[in-house]
Amino acid sequence: MVAVKKYDLSGKEIGALELDDALLDVKAHPQSVKDYLVAIRNNARQWSASTKTRAEINRTGRKPHPQKGGGRSRQGDLAAPQYKGGGIVFGPRPKFDQHVRINRKERRAAIAALIAEKVRESRLHILAEEEMEAPRTKQMAQFFRQREINGRSALVLGILPLSAGGENLKRSLNNLPKKEFIHVPQLNGYLLARSQELIVLESAWGSLLSMLQGGACE
Repeated sequence: MVAVKKYDLSGKEIGALELDDALLDVKAHPQSVKDYLVAIRNNARQWSASTKTRAEINRTGRKPHPQKGGGRSRQGDLAAPQYKGGGIVFGPRPKFDQHVRINRKERRAAIAALIAEKVRESRLHILAEEEMEAPRTKQMAQFFRQREINGRSALVLGILPLSAGGENLKRSLNNLPKKEFIHVPQLNGYLLARSQELIVLESAWGSLLSMLQGGACE
């Protein structure tokens, strides 16, 4: 059994939740995880880069100089790529339907593997939800200092609907560098991979546990 520690808003340990070792034995090939992360980044691209070929350049079609008699190499027109302002050879062009399809089973396995890695490395923490009457950036900063993760990137996970205290907690993170709050259905492998620490609100623990078991992001 693996113990995942639970903390209150002051950063004090107030308990732990047990995880079966079998849940951490996730079968996901490293290359499959890498392909999933690369696909996420590729799908986030705009694919809007565009250059003009020599056929699209608006320039005169006359020859730069006579074909013969000048001792120079023959040239066709000023839109040729060797001239300044000429067309671009093999330049980036707008691409459509470039979405990389990610297999659902592989995606869920990759997310589960990344969550399991956070648990094995003791970089997953459970935050007990307490009623926060108003956003308290200083209080959340104190929590991160107490847990010695103040200078590290941290992803805080919650689940809808948020309570009033949860909403204030979310707003308390807005001005803290390298800290981000998202809802469980928004979680993906790229966010997991780039975050050094994962903090889960106690109300979202059940949903995260479902994802660890290979379930949907709900």
